[in-house]
Amino acid sequence: MFISEARDAIAIRIMPKSEIENKISSEDAVGKSASFFSYRPSALSVLRILNSEMELDSVIACLPETTERDPKWALELGGNLAKELKAGSFYFDWDGSEELKKQIAIGWGMSQYDFDLFLSKNEERFIPELVVEDLEEELQDEMESIYLARDLVNTPANHMNPDHLEKVVRELGEEFNAKVNVIKGEELVKENFPAIYEVGKGSTIAPRLIELNWGDDKHPVLSLVGKGVCFDAGGYDIKPSKGMRKMKKDMGGAAISIALAKLVMKNKLPVRLQLLVPAVENLVSGSAFKPGDVISTRKGSSIEIDNTDAEGRLVLCDALTYATEKSPDFILDFATLTGACRVALGQDLPGLYSDRPDLAREIQDLSFEQGDPVWAMPLYLPYKKMLSSTVADLQNSASSGFGGSITAALYLHHFVESANTDWVHIDVYAWSDESRSYLNRGAETQGLRSLFAYLKMRYDR
Repeated sequence: MFISEARDAIAIRIMPKSEIENKISSEDAVGKSASFFSYRPSALSVLRILNSEMELDSVIACLPETTERDPKWALELGGNLAKELKAGSFYFDWDGSEELKKQIAIGWGMSQYDFDLFLSKNEERFIPELVVEDLEEELQDEMESIYLARDLVNTPANHMNPDHLEKVVRELGEEFNAKVNVIKGEELVKENFPAIYEVGKGSTIAPRLIELNWGDDKHPVLSLVGKGVCFDAGGYDIKPSKGMRKMKKDMGGAAISIALAKLVMKNKLPVRLQLLVPAVENLVSGSAFKPGDVISTRKGSSIEIDNTDAEGRLVLCDALTYATEKSPDFILDFATLTGACRVALGQDLPGLYSDRPDLAREIQDLSFEQGDPVWAMPLYLPYKKMLSSTVADLQNSASSGFGGSITAALYLHHFVESANTDWVHIDVYAWSDESRSYLNRGAETQGLRSLFAYLKMRYDR
């Protein structure tokens, strides 16, 4: 996929449409190749230039007229190139920035992913190689983490339940000599994680809190928290069949957090890493929690259950409270938390919430530069009154149907309020409903690359 050098690599030239049109009209090989392939230059299109013996001599790719409209254009171009070229070794003969070359390379690598774990017959695939010089190791590491997260989300729930998710984190701990501790079943109640237990007690597979710790005690604490609802039927507020169909992806926040933890450890960032994954299934049974129940939380706040399908914030609130007890420098949580965020921002843009507006804007700006955009949303405190309850300190779902992503973030904020800790919550979809050149339909690792870029900037100066 990526190599540092190759003697026989073929050049990829990237140029605007007008320049390609000039070459088609003035350069014989380009004109003949365009005619042979019935090629007309358009944004992100690819033309293979053949020599007189009809062998591949070089490649031309077309830049979009403006690169400001689509932050993912470089990924799209990388995917187009890899799918068009299919095999061989290639290098960029282009004076574009190193950052853009890297993003095109990432699109190239992402396009090679296939989830074929359950296919009985796998066709032999030829993967083209891209010369990336001294970026080879960095790009391979990023691809490994992206592929890991996608595999976790794409895997069906009967093969990726809390037991399986625990195994993944334990294997990660062994790989990086990290300590892994798991609090499981009724031990959650004894250890004061009651909300996690309440959500998961309706399943025959025990709920648990999976914790990984790594790094030097002298370094600042970085807490990564990922929603690990391995399947979400909605509980007694049961989802319709259409809404339930993709709920294997409801552990997408955990998958992205695990992949991000791997990147942090692989790159040896100077942090004391704490990874927390509350892993449960939210099912219907005689022991499942019910609408109208009042449950306790690690923080001590009582919660009235307005809706059992607002379970993600319940498992997260205990984990977030626990994270604050280490007085971390930074708490970052990922969660497939609300459909309301998808209504507001669509499937491409995760919503980002923080009580530090300057931090939110900084991450948003960086994410667009990385081609992995997130959008800063308002943590509008007056809306917290919609979470008020007459029988408990809070209810888990807002009284109004408006601002659902904001009220969910405000619920989480209640459990992380601290003058000394930066907190960021990312409400992700973790999925793509259609295929693109760099992304097959299925799992998507939204925010993984942009937040890793932020962590490198923050800690690895």
